[in-house]
Amino acid sequence: MRRLPPLSALRAFEAAARLLSFGKAAAELGVTPTAVSHQIRALEDLCGQPLFRRRPRPIGLTAAGQDLYPAVHEAFGALGAAVDAVARTGTPRPLRVTTTNAFAHRWLVPRLALWRAEQPALPLEIIGTDAVVEVAKGEADLAIRYMGDPPAGLVSSVLMRDRFWPICSPALLATGSPIRNPVDLARHTLVHLEWNGWEDHAPTWARWFAAAGVSHRAWQDPDAPGALRFREELHGIEAIVAGQGIAICSDVLAARELASGTLVKAFDLCLPGYAYHLAHARGTRRTRDIEAFSAWLQRVA
Repeated sequence: MRRLPPLSALRAFEAAARLLSFGKAAAELGVTPTAVSHQIRALEDLCGQPLFRRRPRPIGLTAAGQDLYPAVHEAFGALGAAVDAVARTGTPRPLRVTTTNAFAHRWLVPRLALWRAEQPALPLEIIGTDAVVEVAKGEADLAIRYMGDPPAGLVSSVLMRDRFWPICSPALLATGSPIRNPVDLARHTLVHLEWNGWEDHAPTWARWFAAAGVSHRAWQDPDAPGALRFREELHGIEAIVAGQGIAICSDVLAARELASGTLVKAFDLCLPGYAYHLAHARGTRRTRDIEAFSAWLQRVA
């Protein structure tokens, strides 16, 4: 059998020739521009002549590169089509979706019956974790990341954004002190949540009362007698559903209860949250499945 060049060198050449940029090729392949340059140098050594004209910029293909590119491009297209065809004939591999525990528990999982009714042939594997799953390394196919800026190095779009409101059970408002002004909330039990990694943007009671113009001395400290404090957001939401106090909660995570009236907004003043970003690796073979699931998420959201 004829000896072929290394596949990595052919991939680097195909991407750089198609994009006419070593930097863009490196971003698509998930490597450094230096690595792309080394791979192309190795292929040029094997061919015995330059494949790219590097000066003057921008780069271009030499006559030899123009001869080689169509064959390499078509070969990768044929390989991809063959792999897709084989994959379609076998048992569908679950689309692996990673997101935070809170979003999986409070928003995604309760709506999955709608997905199964629409796409029964495409199974899902939900990876709920607060650790970062490396989508670019193939640890998952799609991530729903909750963060301020788009995740670096991935193809992403915004699913939705949330806001944080003082939320509680309507039964608590019916039996407790009336709330007419922001300071009136301090007469109720305040549920405090810990927000690691939020820096100065955490949706805390301190920040909410400051936005409402209420001094620190007028409201309940997290360590004051009668206050409730939780490290897990899910536990705080369960506490307010049970009527144990008022918490600053995301209107996305409490969406079902707010819609049904199980929970209500105790006061019409909110703090901004972050965005839920749909993110996947460049050049993934699951693009069609990811697009189908992402479109469904957008419709449901």
